[in-house]
Amino acid sequence: MSNIPSELKYASSHEWVRDEGNGVYTVGITEHAQELLGDMVFVELPEVGDEVDAGEDCAVAESVKAASDIYAPIGGEIVAINEDLEGSPELVNSDPYGDGWLFKVKASDLEELENLLDAEGYANSIDEE
Repeated sequence: MSNIPSELKYASSHEWVRDEGNGVYTVGITEHAQELLGDMVFVELPEVGDEVDAGEDCAVAESVKAASDIYAPIGGEIVAINEDLEGSPELVNSDPYGDGWLFKVKASDLEELENLLDAEGYANSIDEE
């Protein structure tokens, strides 16, 4: 069973969201997702200042097995990206909920958070796969 921190929200497409305050949310992919993908070799991130819509593909995680689109779990403006991933994409594998975060988004509509899953709901969704 993958680690699924209870304080985060989840998209069924395997992204997690952490509230950083002031309407800013950190986004990454779950431990389950990185296990499915395997060892990361490259992560393509959006640009700071980009506007994304909830559900829009905005990044790509490339592993030894495949390349996978990463979707914005909520819409808004990209306010930061994890530049450490450029030289160390394996951080997504070693610390998916910490140093392996992908980008931060300033939410445009906080009601979109209600569409995300809690830890139990996400655990149930991956059990059904």
